[in-house]
Amino acid sequence: MLARNALARPASRVFRFQGCLFAKKKATRRTYASASSLIIPASAEDRELATIFDRPKSTFGSSFSTTGLFGHPSLTHPGALVGLTDATLIRAQLLTDRILRARESRSELLLVVKNLDRLSDLLCGVIDLAELVQNAHPEQLWVEAANFAHEKLCNFMNVLNTHTGLYAVLKAVLTDPSIVETLTPEAHATALIFWRDFENSAINLPPDKRDKFVSLSSDLLVLGRKFLQGASTPGPPASVKPSELAGLKDQGMGVRLQLQARFTQRDLLVYPGSLQAQMIMRSAPAEEARRRVYIASNSSSPEQINVLDTLLRTRAELAQLVGKSSFAQMALNDKMAKSPGNVVHFLDALLDHTRPAARSALRALSIRKQNHLNTEPFPVIQAWDRDFYCPPEPPAPPIALPPLTLGTVFMGLSRLFRHLYGISLRPVGVTSGEVWHPDVKKLEVVDEETGVIGWIYADLFARRGKAVGAAHYTVRCSRRTDDDNEAEDHIDPETEQHVTLSREFEAVKRHRLPGQEGVYQLPLVVLLCEFSRPTAVKGPTELQWHEVMTLFHEMGHAMHSMVGRTEYQNVSGTRCATDFVELPSILMEHFLSSPTVLSLFDADGTSISRQSGNHHEDPCHSIDTYSQILLATIDQVYHSPTVLDTRFDSTAELARLHNTRGLIPHVPGTSFQTHFGHLVGYAATYYSYLFDRAIASRVWRNVFSENPLDRETGEKYKREILSYGGGKDPWKMVSSVLSAPELESGDAEAMREVGRWRIEDEVGLPGRH
Repeated sequence: MLARNALARPASRVFRFQGCLFAKKKATRRTYASASSLIIPASAEDRELATIFDRPKSTFGSSFSTTGLFGHPSLTHPGALVGLTDATLIRAQLLTDRILRARESRSELLLVVKNLDRLSDLLCGVIDLAELVQNAHPEQLWVEAANFAHEKLCNFMNVLNTHTGLYAVLKAVLTDPSIVETLTPEAHATALIFWRDFENSAINLPPDKRDKFVSLSSDLLVLGRKFLQGASTPGPPASVKPSELAGLKDQGMGVRLQLQARFTQRDLLVYPGSLQAQMIMRSAPAEEARRRVYIASNSSSPEQINVLDTLLRTRAELAQLVGKSSFAQMALNDKMAKSPGNVVHFLDALLDHTRPAARSALRALSIRKQNHLNTEPFPVIQAWDRDFYCPPEPPAPPIALPPLTLGTVFMGLSRLFRHLYGISLRPVGVTSGEVWHPDVKKLEVVDEETGVIGWIYADLFARRGKAVGAAHYTVRCSRRTDDDNEAEDHIDPETEQHVTLSREFEAVKRHRLPGQEGVYQLPLVVLLCEFSRPTAVKGPTELQWHEVMTLFHEMGHAMHSMVGRTEYQNVSGTRCATDFVELPSILMEHFLSSPTVLSLFDADGTSISRQSGNHHEDPCHSIDTYSQILLATIDQVYHSPTVLDTRFDSTAELARLHNTRGLIPHVPGTSFQTHFGHLVGYAATYYSYLFDRAIASRVWRNVFSENPLDRETGEKYKREILSYGGGKDPWKMVSSVLSAPELESGDAEAMREVGRWRIEDEVGLPGRH
């Protein structure tokens, strides 16, 4: 899901979207010993961290004291969330009225940006909590209350997003040089976020066109839901003959399928997306069986194609309504790329750079096919050949490692953060009612100088009813609160009794840090994963290597949320450009390529060798990277003015791209684009993950790879990347940390330069967001 615009930018699940400027603090200059030669020993807290995940003893509901969700005293039952929603709406309306009166005095105009950010935080604080409850709470009544809160508050924000009065007040601020010069860089960045998003909401159009904008926006919500539903719904099965199952390489399910076919003497019906379909694509020597399963898995009904084509046309109409040439131009206005043309420069350079390695891998597959079929030299590799001749291999660590338990990995993460940033993870008990399930563990994020700087709630084990996959939810953003000037909100005594819940909700968030000026709302995030639960019989949860990488990735997002003291929540933590937000999380995966870092998984330093082990490179990785570049390219085509041509055909455009610039020819009769769910969540920005992969690879090699535990390097990265988020131009951050001033302008040549960087040597998994 993309960030809601204008006053509605909750950070929520960061793998889908969404930075931070910190309070001024005098820097202290220190000299650190080389961490590669001096590894900080595991502390008692590190060992305790491993224990609570490997041998958990639930404290769920066992505390003598009782509180509500996340420590909010009132949130002890679902009805309280409904009451909080109503109280929040009252306060939000009062604050809206105050902003609308701002032109009556200069002092109020000086507070407009702060008050708009307060208004956004007031609403997003409840919306983000509600979204977490929707996806993680096991009790239906809580989920229903969260649905109510989410819908009611989002509807109010939709009104604010097209409020001409609020826009007029902001315009008065930004067109007055004497006021603009009083804004800090972070405040100015926040103001521009509101300005751009208002303008993208048709705010300057006459009423009839604003109504049209709202109508098109509503249509897009419906079309998006329809498209995603169709993308996740399996189509008709493929028919596979019993004879085509002979020689299956899979000796488990393959044998069972052969016996089933032999016993029934009927063709086997294989449904797209099923385990049988995956097994046939990877293991069936019969090419015809793989071809039919591939076509069934990548075909669409005319209705599905029509939904996508209508969705794309409606987006283009919406963009043109607000004066943009295409939806891509509208979507990229506040991104690092800036324009569709710059994205094309990046993707073209990346295609040119990746093509030789991908063609070499394709040639190797062709030789395998030639040897298998005893056919003419270099037969054509078809789409259904890729997984058979180059079956996807699970990622593996670069050295031989003992089994890694969940607790061991968390201990390693805490030790890594202490080396790099002087920050550690400290387990802490929960009060009765504070968490939503016994699995949930609470961690304090502790800075060695200032103490607790935030909290991570870890809900890591799979269970029925919980959202699938791994995600980072920002339930609370960093924000300075002591200068809120709430007394001028004019809440009268009669209204006061109706907003008590909201006031109590806000009060819990506020903290004063030792040695720092001001009172801050400290960040609070939730990590959701679906690892297997430890048991008395099986023992601790042992993570596969791809699960270790997933945890490092999500913790990269979490630390991005944690380390700043942001004055404005709209630029807090992971609230930054979509094509910048994945950089810290992908970089975290690179640390897993270092034997020095992997040694942190061993508390005693005795069981992990630093010698080369079982690391292997997927021989088809470059083919997969090239395929992902093509998907990013078609995403740009689909969000260009082309879609308004009456002859536009999304299938024909995809076929043309594959047949002119692809490695493997398009298969007639297929229409993969209707299964490409990222066209909803990453509309016109699917290039972002490739872009951040390229930058993360360069930052790892040039900054961290030689001495990955060096504190001075970690402090520089924290200071120049993690500490700004949406509060500073990301090109300036990247150019600074890489000492590459030629990138600072972020122009077309900078995009081409990033496209020329190597990303094939990374350890990340393609496609994770």
